Amino acid sequence: MISFSAVQPGLKLADRVAQQLEAEIRAGHFKPGAKLPTEAVLVQQLAVSRTVVREALSRLKSRNLIESRQGSGVYVRPASVEPLNFDDLPSASRDAVIQIVEVRRALESEVAELAALRRTDEDLRRIRQAVDDLAQAVREGRDGVEEDVAFHRAIGQAAGNPFLISTLDYLAQFLRSATRVTRANEARRADFAQAVTEEHDRVVQAIAAGDAKAARQAAADHMNNAILRIQQADAGFWRQDGERLAQAILPPTP
Repeated sequence: MISFSAVQPGLKLADRVAQQLEAEIRAGHFKPGAKLPTEAVLVQQLAVSRTVVREALSRLKSRNLIESRQGSGVYVRPASVEPLNFDDLPSASRDAVIQIVEVRRALESEVAELAALRRTDEDLRRIRQAVDDLAQAVREGRDGVEEDVAFHRAIGQAAGNPFLISTLDYLAQFLRSATRVTRANEARRADFAQAVTEEHDRVVQAIAAGDAKAARQAAADHMNNAILRIQQADAGFWRQDGERLAQAILPPTP
């Protein structure tokens, strides 16, 4: 019989209990169809309250890992495709922003390469219009976040892969918040703002030229430089704007 370790006191106990249960399930210690220990047993072994156990089980149910059977107990569900879940990820301002940009680097390098190979004249028109819209937003003193997101989505459309577009659209809720941080930081320094404009231009030029290798490299360079600019942000930025904006990257845990 599997025995669980007591959970040490701290914040988000339900999340920590859920993580321990999930680890046992994924390790195969509870096979599909196996019954989990009763609430009373989990309360005793984990040294937490019944409420914490119920909240943890609720999290696992939302991920389709377990199911309740009336009058019988809680059972492990057969393996299935699970929805993306970000509830357990830490939302730690600077580090979270950098990690999101790393995700963008992986995706947008591929997107830019495909866009260079597949773009149509209409795709190029949309991309260039997005560049103009972003420049206009900056001239008007706006943060340009929506225009920046629209620019990258226009490149995504030019890639012609609906799965990539759907992935970018799903991640947009997190990418938009990270973009607010990067653009707020870049707006504080003229050299940062100019560098971003030049990096966007290099991506567009490579896509327009149909140079897939250059487009991939330009997109990767843009993300790498975004990370460097975040790393160079001074402590004052994080105290004033960075910390507040970064808190919106991940949704609050229920």
